[in-house]
Amino acid sequence: MRIDVVTLFPAYFEPLLANGIGARAHARQTWQLKTWNPRDYVDDPHRTVDDRPYGGGPGMVMLAQPLADAVAAAQADRQDRAPVVLLGPQGERFDQARARGLAHSHGAVFVCGRYEGIDQRFIDHQVDEVWSIGDFVVSGGEPALLPIIDAAVRLLPGAMNQAHSHDQDSFQPSLSGLLDCAHYTRPERWCEQSVPAVLMSGHHEQIARWRREQSLALTWRRRPDLIEKARRAGWLTPTDEAYLSSLS
Repeated sequence: MRIDVVTLFPAYFEPLLANGIGARAHARQTWQLKTWNPRDYVDDPHRTVDDRPYGGGPGMVMLAQPLADAVAAAQADRQDRAPVVLLGPQGERFDQARARGLAHSHGAVFVCGRYEGIDQRFIDHQVDEVWSIGDFVVSGGEPALLPIIDAAVRLLPGAMNQAHSHDQDSFQPSLSGLLDCAHYTRPERWCEQSVPAVLMSGHHEQIARWRREQSLALTWRRRPDLIEKARRAGWLTPTDEAYLSSLS
């Protein structure tokens, strides 16, 4: 997977290559990252990439041409054309399914906006998809893109030390799209609270059922929308439904 990022702040992405799973996977050449600064594609002394909005109003708007030139350079440097994805509040919500889709693809060219916005003509002519990470506003596309890249990279083969560690993550199909259950480790007793007895039993079937019920209960309390989504997908068993009925 190769990720190209059109950004005014390339240093934003350096931590991905210096820490944790992303850094290890990058060192193993499991994925690639390359940044493209629109300021490198303008000729004026001030390296101007924005201007005042037509019609007036606050803030500045990013110019279309430097962004288009940066995208063209990124595409020319790749072996195949990648989809161009803009980060913005008007986009479709990024979720675990999109993370899997990205991880199973050759990657994408991401465009990080700044200031008041981007000239709509660039979006109309250059952008294939718009993604959002939630109903809130951050200072630009960069802080929104960091968790997107991290979510995809950790799903790549060989990225994690234990190959199937992410199978039990919240939102994964292996967990029926539900939230993950609580986890415990040593010591057996801490702050006057003991590890649940079933986890000490060594009875694998009972442990698996306890974890499933904990996942169902947590999701039912905190994200009931995920329960309905799992029902529509046919991921809940009759035993699951019986347990959910007992919670009502």
